[in-house]
Amino acid sequence: MISPHRSDTVFADHVFTVPLDHDRPEGERIQVYAREVRAGGRRAEDLPWLLYLNGGPGFSSPRPLGGEGWLERAMEDYRVLLLDQRGTGRSTPLDRRSLPRLGSPSVQAEHLTHFRADSIVRDAELIRRTLIGDQPWSVLGQSFGGFCTVTYLSFAPQGLAEAFVTGGLPGLGARADEVYRALYPQVEAKNAAHYERYPEDVERAVRVARHLRDGEVLLSNGRPLTVELFQTLGNLLGGGTGSRRLHYLLEDPFAGGDDLRDGFLVEVEAELAWTAGAPLYALIHEATYAQGEGATGWSAQRVRDEFPGFAPAAALDGDGPLLFTGETIYPWMFDTDPILRPLRETAHLLAERPSWPALYDVARLEANTVPVSAAVYYNDMYVARELSLDTARTIKGLRPWITNEYEHDGLRAGGRTVLDRLLSPTW
Repeated sequence: MISPHRSDTVFADHVFTVPLDHDRPEGERIQVYAREVRAGGRRAEDLPWLLYLNGGPGFSSPRPLGGEGWLERAMEDYRVLLLDQRGTGRSTPLDRRSLPRLGSPSVQAEHLTHFRADSIVRDAELIRRTLIGDQPWSVLGQSFGGFCTVTYLSFAPQGLAEAFVTGGLPGLGARADEVYRALYPQVEAKNAAHYERYPEDVERAVRVARHLRDGEVLLSNGRPLTVELFQTLGNLLGGGTGSRRLHYLLEDPFAGGDDLRDGFLVEVEAELAWTAGAPLYALIHEATYAQGEGATGWSAQRVRDEFPGFAPAAALDGDGPLLFTGETIYPWMFDTDPILRPLRETAHLLAERPSWPALYDVARLEANTVPVSAAVYYNDMYVARELSLDTARTIKGLRPWITNEYEHDGLRAGGRTVLDRLLSPTW
């Protein structure tokens, strides 16, 4: 199929059948989809493969529309494979309709244990061997895709010729509590920077929060817009243009009246739709930090209590600013969101799961021989910088590029520049 935006770009669809549980290859099987993208005018056989692993978990690979600088740069040297990680996009997707068909919440929860980085990497290895046999390929991991890349380096380095990571070096031994204790202060800093940039937003945010406290406000899907849900708009603050977007959202919530205007509510609902649109993300986000003994136990909620600034009381009853939260999933989301509500019991079972398999092999990483380059964004709100730098020091031979020029979405925002830096052999 020829690309609609570049006459010399070629797309090809690939569908693979893989085991749900790679330790039981004779058991249930699922389909995994990937889209090949390459420059026309060159023989496909002349180009090495670059596997792209997207952020998430729970989000499909990007659908190219044209003008993606990083992809255009990658196609100069590679035949790119955009993988819909299992459970996303066209890869046997999971949602509030497909999951209940599997059986009880306990059956669903057990099923979902096979959708973390370890299973994604084993899918990738089956795909690699199908496409190119014993030859290694390159991998580019963005955000959670970077977590998957470090898992790849841990358990199947023989499949990799080289690896690139953008905003996705995980803490190798950090459990969820440690991750959130590192991230909440960064979210506080993002709030402070936003209010310094837009001081008028302090009063605007407080006024909206008090309105939500004093009366029920429903979004068009029936979801109550509570103060706590309003605070989750802070997830915007981790992107390069996020602070500006939040400011525009808060410019005129009431339109001169006493009620929130419909346009504001529509915009808020659109910004909050990412959790409902990717229920797999909401279900297993904290599980991506889980290894060994110990349940995650709704870590983001528990650790939040250690940071009283996020409690809205200071803003609702006093003169303190309302602090927005970041990339966090809270148990009440499964009570109030009509799309997540059918998965509530399943979510609680995953949060209570007492043990999880290891995702990283520190000894293997310390002896790594695969060339690795990684962008570490200094002000990253989603991946803790210090944990990333510890990992960068652990992985033998890894070349870190530490920059404050970009936020977590630097691969998209910086495009060609970011990928070109990682691909360069001279920096």
